Amino acid sequence: MTRRGGRRRLGLLTCGTLLLAGCGSAEPDRSAATPTSPGPSATRSFAPGAAGVGDAYFPSYGNGGYDVAHYTIKVRYDPDTDKLTGTTTVRATATADLSAFNLDLAGLTVRAVTVDGAAARHSRTDDELVVTPATGLTSGNGFVAEIRYDGRPEPLRVDGLGEGGWLHTTDGAVALGQPQSASTWYPVNDHPSDKATYDVEITVPKGLTAVGNGVPKGRTTTGDWTTWRWSESSPMASYLSMVAIGKFRVTTDEHRGRPVWSAVTTQLPEGAPDRSIARTVEVADYLESIFGPYPFDAYGGVVVADSRIAYALETQSRPVYAASFFRQGDNTGVVAHELAHQWYGDSVSIQRWQDIWLNEGLATYAEWLWAEHAGKSTVQRTFEQKYAGASGLVWRTPPGKPGVENLFGGSVYDRGGMTVHALRVAVGDTAFFTILRSWAAERKDGNATTADFVALAERVSGKKLGKLFSAWLYDTERPPTPKPL
Repeated sequence: MTRRGGRRRLGLLTCGTLLLAGCGSAEPDRSAATPTSPGPSATRSFAPGAAGVGDAYFPSYGNGGYDVAHYTIKVRYDPDTDKLTGTTTVRATATADLSAFNLDLAGLTVRAVTVDGAAARHSRTDDELVVTPATGLTSGNGFVAEIRYDGRPEPLRVDGLGEGGWLHTTDGAVALGQPQSASTWYPVNDHPSDKATYDVEITVPKGLTAVGNGVPKGRTTTGDWTTWRWSESSPMASYLSMVAIGKFRVTTDEHRGRPVWSAVTTQLPEGAPDRSIARTVEVADYLESIFGPYPFDAYGGVVVADSRIAYALETQSRPVYAASFFRQGDNTGVVAHELAHQWYGDSVSIQRWQDIWLNEGLATYAEWLWAEHAGKSTVQRTFEQKYAGASGLVWRTPPGKPGVENLFGGSVYDRGGMTVHALRVAVGDTAFFTILRSWAAERKDGNATTADFVALAERVSGKKLGKLFSAWLYDTERPPTPKPL
């Protein structure tokens, strides 16, 4: 995510802003999520799954007892009435013997639930949907849950961070946000530790565009409604799903066999936003030369204009940008930041929210690399300016343990980027760039922690780096300027 101004909003468009990806009709064959007959239940003890994954920063986020493989989301939205109607199919595998399991769903009214084709009981506790199947779900076996729901979606608020989720706009809607947003428009295991693939169908009034993540799978019009189809075949954290509905200038192309699909709201005159995101593949190719192969099957970006969205978010394969980033003209720096997240944050995702610096520090450093590549400033000069100009709050706030209140604060971004540079100085360029490429390759499509990153850096460099990372990530005083080890 890229902040605009002060503290980053958790809002609908936090790190890279785009709406949640919806539904697709073609569903891949995933044997791990295919229902199988459970063994005799007499020897088993079935219990409800946990209402949260146990993240210390957000204990209620996500759910325990199962692992999702794939979401098929089909929604219909009418901006005139702000009414959403949806059916979401969740293909998952039980990781415990479950008598019931939870899904995160904020607001909206659940009309019916089935599990493996049989009617299931359901109830609500705040933003938790509790599903009780007709029979227990056996650990190791796949199951398929289908949920039908409708209502007027509302954004979520996190104290001190802002809003995130579905926003009704002047010409449609946008759905995005960090650390949460997905549960405002589909039932989900809403934590980055449970990534899944997606097919999304978004049906909107004819004449409007509906943008999602991944590869466009075409659209069809029946009467006064058009259905747009999108498919994300790489595992995606739920907060990276997005939807943008409205009137857009759409640009399509192909690059290295992948579709390029970008959209700029027609509320803005043609100009800097269009030119900036038109350079998406140029920036991505440069980053690929440093980080390794681009990790997804599509490129693109979306620019929206809504006063509530003052940030950019790295929604997977198709970042979302607030119009405010382009008020002073072309801005490829923000494009570089959000595209860097495609490697670091999207393909390699955090296991827990405390480690958000892994996403933001590396993406911030990518901005510095891009600026040097574009001839604007050297990385060393940028580091020196950040180091000299950082506020006391930046040094008092450890980016490796920022606390919820500073999760998207300056320390996570700027001191996070300085941490990356300190590592580079300590180990030298050869080891440093090998670390970056190895991190992207070895953790592709998965999750990781700060401890994992430190272990990799030490393995590649052959150096002990505990003191360096402790000073830059966890101390509450400004570290000395970095030196080679």
